[in-house]
Amino acid sequence: MTRLIGTLVAVLWSATAMAADNLDWAYPVTPPPEPLNNVIRKQVPGSTKTYTQAQIDDPFNPPDWFPNEHPPMPDIVARGGQKPAGRACAQCHLPSGDGHPESASLAGLNANYLVRQMAAFKNGERKGVRAGVMIAMAKVLSDAEVRAAADYFASLKSTPGYNKVIEVDKVPATYVGAGGMRFALTDGVFEPVGNRIIVLPQNADRAVLRDPKMGFADFVAKGSIARGAALAAGGNGKTVACASCHGAALKGLNDVPGITGRPATYIFRQLNDMKTGNRSGGDVELMKPAVAKLDQTDMIALSAYLGSLDP
Repeated sequence: MTRLIGTLVAVLWSATAMAADNLDWAYPVTPPPEPLNNVIRKQVPGSTKTYTQAQIDDPFNPPDWFPNEHPPMPDIVARGGQKPAGRACAQCHLPSGDGHPESASLAGLNANYLVRQMAAFKNGERKGVRAGVMIAMAKVLSDAEVRAAADYFASLKSTPGYNKVIEVDKVPATYVGAGGMRFALTDGVFEPVGNRIIVLPQNADRAVLRDPKMGFADFVAKGSIARGAALAAGGNGKTVACASCHGAALKGLNDVPGITGRPATYIFRQLNDMKTGNRSGGDVELMKPAVAKLDQTDMIALSAYLGSLDP
């Protein structure tokens, strides 16, 4: 049944995905969860921990496969807060802070910046189809919980190679599965990558287990990275140099976030949300002129370039 549903989704998606205004590749809708096996215990390479899939997908006690490889997690990160909305941050962002396609990479971001983003979710300055979970969480978390989570993720470092950007002509036909992740169908069908970013796990089985040591690949059209580098440098009048706000190495300046090595799909969503108004207020107003003249191809290219850089 799962394969049939995936195939139907892929067929419907393939018929419309090449339309210029179709952004389901960037804003995937997670399908309803399937019944989970709560008997078979699973393991990832290098870890002594075992969990059932139901435990792995528990939003209030997500897996911590490598507890000795990160600082102690605050309760809000490890177990969550007020139920049902106050999920554990580690479920989507992982104990490593590297995140999954449905979320952001938070590792190493400035703590004050992270606190401001939670306020933006709470007051309506961040919205859209992928923001629902964060909006609900922001409304129930205390200031102390937000600060504890922000300080924790700010103390981490992004994992080099966790997110890769790969230029291709074609990508496997795919479907959206658990966690808002896209998976390749197993029938060997390929299609043009087109004007999209298609993100796939480097290892599908380990991604479902939320293994923090197995990341993702963002596939983009050939030439995207070079085009993005030109835009980041000043954009020939289409935008402003990213370094003017994000620092010479684009790794952040004071409270301005670093933008290198983050997932390309996530970077695209932020640029597009700023352009469409799904992100507004505060520092975002400074970004409005930078994105105003960018079209979808520009934003994909810029995201590919930034995602290809060392975090």
